[in-house]
Amino acid sequence: MLKGLGGLGGIGDMAKMMKAATEMQGKLAELQEDLARTVVMGEAGAGLVKARATAKGEVTGLDIDPSILVASEKEVVEDLILAAIHDAQLKAKARSEQEMSKLAESLGMPPGMKLPF
Repeated sequence: MLKGLGGLGGIGDMAKMMKAATEMQGKLAELQEDLARTVVMGEAGAGLVKARATAKGEVTGLDIDPSILVASEKEVVEDLILAAIHDAQLKAKARSEQEMSKLAESLGMPPGMKLPF
């Protein structure tokens, strides 16, 4: 009766696959939590403006050197703030991709295979 389903061996394989999927899901959730706690720094203007972000890309703070807070330089300051945020987000993305790649490799996945994010 079970011959059409590949015998009982197929059930064992399915159980292994389900266990592996559950483990991967747990590791992915753990990695997401780690990325939310990991802080990266972006900067602009040779460090005059710094932006902090989580490795998930959430900007959590800014540090602006008071020497650039001059009313006549408002547009420059705005550009530096945006550049620092952009730098932090790029670093966050790179860190996230690096950590995801490590996780995929540890799970025996082929290089370049992306995990769901």
